[in-house]
Amino acid sequence: MADASKVKFTRHAVEKFTVLKRYGFEVGERQVVDVVLNPARLEKRNEQFFAVKRMDSEHVLRVVYERRKGFLVVITFYPVRRERYGL
Repeated sequence: MADASKVKFTRHAVEKFTVLKRYGFEVGERQVVDVVLNPARLEKRNEQFFAVKRMDSEHVLRVVYERRKGFLVVITFYPVRRERYGL
């Protein structure tokens, strides 16, 4: 398994921190990396991975990433209601 130094963020993913903050979701880089490295659930569709982990009592954080040249590149991430994923 990769370590945190092997996780990179696209420009869109970096901007997503600010967007989510405006909507009242405080998500940090460390939290996103934790979901990628230690997901509660992991799915793969084509070249993309969808990692999910509990965020709080009502939400899970879903992170979309790809493996590129030895790195895990976070494409985007977003909170969703826990009941949708049964976590």
